[in-house]
Amino acid sequence: MQHGGDLGEAASRFGGSDAAWLDLSTGINPHPWPVPDELRRTGWERLPSGSDLAHLIAAARTAYGVPPKAVIAAAPGTQTIIQWLPCLAPRRPVAIVGPTYTEHETVWRGHGFEVEQVRSLAEAGDGGRHVVVVNPNNPDGRVAGRAEILAAAANCRRHGTWLVVDESFADVEPGCSVVRDCGELPILVLRSFGKFYGLAGLRLGFAIAQPSIAEKVARALGLWPVSGPAIAVGTAALADTAWAAAMRGRLASEAEKLDALLAAAGLEVAGGTSLFRLVEHPRAGRLHEALASRRIWTRRFLWSPTLLRIGLPPDEAASVRLANGLSAALREIDAAYHDQGTRTGAP
Repeated sequence: MQHGGDLGEAASRFGGSDAAWLDLSTGINPHPWPVPDELRRTGWERLPSGSDLAHLIAAARTAYGVPPKAVIAAAPGTQTIIQWLPCLAPRRPVAIVGPTYTEHETVWRGHGFEVEQVRSLAEAGDGGRHVVVVNPNNPDGRVAGRAEILAAAANCRRHGTWLVVDESFADVEPGCSVVRDCGELPILVLRSFGKFYGLAGLRLGFAIAQPSIAEKVARALGLWPVSGPAIAVGTAALADTAWAAAMRGRLASEAEKLDALLAAAGLEVAGGTSLFRLVEHPRAGRLHEALASRRIWTRRFLWSPTLLRIGLPPDEAASVRLANGLSAALREIDAAYHDQGTRTGAP
């Protein structure tokens, strides 16, 4: 699995239509912003105008607390921006704080950059490298403090490099955002609309940085970087501050319930955000397969045989299905392990 949300792999291996699956492989909010009927019909018949895009940018500026000196570039999803960064940044080595979302490393390496994965911003050092950090981190939810991010940004400024701060999950923890600092320092903040607002198919994201960086991104994306429907829905949703505040509370509560469900199953929570939990199990790959055989799709990681990411169930019925699926899957794994020990004579 390169990322969550692709039920094609699940169905090809285990069968069943999309409707038969409980997809917990993503970090997408299972309670999307309710798109009004009139907006569902908006933006299809004409090209987006400059004023349409300006209204979206203004809504993003307010929602994210972007300072006046910073510029916002809208894009069809943060992944598109990630793909462009190696084409726009000065040719320098790259330090990525990981383990994290693997597309960052894949994209930089694919463009021939020298890339090193480091464990912390401090380890990235003062070596004249671009630095990439996901904050909160995916998949463990680790949060880098503002002071260490600003120290890394100051290092980047001395060497003419960029600090890329991927805040795709910062909507659930807005206090960790460094958007307010990106007008003065070479910090490029990525914000994802689809995850928190639960509308990932809309494909909308933002790059926020000082003008010399953000305008490079905007020029690369060209005319009409975002579709008319995405502009209309994004502008309205970003302005709905009451919904956002209420949703943060709801997600936090549901994440606590998921923690209790996982603990009751005997799983150790190793991290996460209020949109997903990372669990540890010595045979996480086998657990992923056993759940998939029950049409429950989770996110496994090829770089770790012991970690599994599980998103929020959308409702009580899904929670019950997950609890029952975990119970049966873990019993199956335990029985197979003991059976193998009996056959091999292992203790």
